[in-house]
Amino acid sequence: MPKVNLKRYVLYLVRWQLSTPILAGVLFVLSSMDKLTATVIANLIGGLIFFWVDIFIFTSRRFDVEWEIQEDIICVDCGKISRGYRIVKAANYDKSTDKKPQFRCEECSIRKTEELRKRGISV
Repeated sequence: MPKVNLKRYVLYLVRWQLSTPILAGVLFVLSSMDKLTATVIANLIGGLIFFWVDIFIFTSRRFDVEWEIQEDIICVDCGKISRGYRIVKAANYDKSTDKKPQFRCEECSIRKTEELRKRGISV
């Protein structure tokens, strides 16, 4: 099974729900036609609209942040022993070949993530 990017999946589910009122509105406008023809036309209109939204969802680099999480690490910043987090890959950021990865506790990871954002890295 391929890796599923949770942000993409949630955005796709939201997109799917947004298509419902649009398609229902088209069906309402076409209610004078027979149901099969109206449904085909509504789906074509939906495809014309949501094709572009789906391209954005599935090809955008904005959602390509890869995290690594490990239990019982020593935080590189504060020294606390806890669950550790680190960003492995993001746009303009790649620590996948790092020989000594630096894990941070949740609090320090939040600070580091904000620091990376200020440096222009999309995380």
